[in-house]
Amino acid sequence: MKKILVTGSNGQLGSELYVLSLQYLQYNWVFADRSKVTLDDVNVLKVQLNEIKPDIILNCAAYTLVDKAETEKEIAFTINHLAVESIAKYAEGNNVKLLHISTDYVFDGSSSSPLNEEAVTNPINIYGESKRAGEVACLKENPNSIVIRTSWVYSKFGNNFVKTMQRLMQEKDQINVVNDQVGSPTYAADLAQVIIDIVESEKWIPGIYNYSNEGEITWYEFALAIKEFGKYNCKVYGIPSSSYPTPAKRPIFSLLSKIKIKKTYNVDIPNYKDSLEKMFI
Repeated sequence: MKKILVTGSNGQLGSELYVLSLQYLQYNWVFADRSKVTLDDVNVLKVQLNEIKPDIILNCAAYTLVDKAETEKEIAFTINHLAVESIAKYAEGNNVKLLHISTDYVFDGSSSSPLNEEAVTNPINIYGESKRAGEVACLKENPNSIVIRTSWVYSKFGNNFVKTMQRLMQEKDQINVVNDQVGSPTYAADLAQVIIDIVESEKWIPGIYNYSNEGEITWYEFALAIKEFGKYNCKVYGIPSSSYPTPAKRPIFSLLSKIKIKKTYNVDIPNYKDSLEKMFI
């Protein structure tokens, strides 16, 4: 029985993988939070990996506080770069399959067409820099790794844009949402299923892949869809990013091209509205 280690077990993606794992009992699943897999201390991490002895690692853990990372650069890089490097070294040295999750924030937002896996990276915030460093280290130390870039992740679990909007739309009469950042949301349950499908498939083809739901929208349009499914009465107004300054810059355009993952793993990707509706059912 193959042992699958899932890091970041309390996060959105880790939680969705846990739900799905109950349908895949042919594997020995190990769901690890920070106490089981310590990403902010590489020396402890090495010991823990040697104790767990996984056959497959799904690295869903990350430092994801985008704005806070601007003042917490060291911890962001420790978790998103050095820990990933250490996991990749372990995987390479022990013939372990590694699938690592990355982000659309490795891009600067200057594109106007969907970004493929070969598009030039140029992060514009510390979080993006740390995640890009993790991608590079992952594939350098273990060229057999699979890296999946995703964007705008939401779930029934954890903190995310959808849950924030649900709360605000019930509390307020009107809200403002930025209308000039373009991308596509990712329902974590969909991504979790794709990850398991890759593990289950006969082929393991290393490299970078993109995954998000289908659709090209702004955060404002996403909020309107949330309002629609939630049947909220709150008025939603679109505003430019300049009217909502944040410590970390966001890419204005980070829509991911999913052609590669569709062709390689025969993935059928739902439209963002279809997936969003699932969360409301």
